[in-house]
Amino acid sequence: MNRLILVFFIALGVVLGGAIIGSVGATLTGESPLKAMTQLSQEIKLWAVVTAIGGTFSTLRIIEGGVFEGKVGVLIRQFVLLTAAFIGAQLGIWLITILTGGN
Repeated sequence: MNRLILVFFIALGVVLGGAIIGSVGATLTGESPLKAMTQLSQEIKLWAVVTAIGGTFSTLRIIEGGVFEGKVGVLIRQFVLLTAAFIGAQLGIWLITILTGGN
């Protein structure tokens, strides 16, 4: 359960932090920071999930071991972690959308 909560908040933090800090860069280049926040939050969603689960290769190895060794529990655990990461990233996108007044 601790890992699940951690994965959720890491994905959320990556999206929020990346979008907010990225908007500073957009401001420095003369672009609209609100538009940049919205675009960046969408673009970094997958990266947030990958970061939250600890990288793709270790997760793929765990899943491979679960499939070929018949460990269903391992597969379910990885699926739940991936789901938590996606929900955290999606919540970050939703918060940025609310913050920027977008649709």
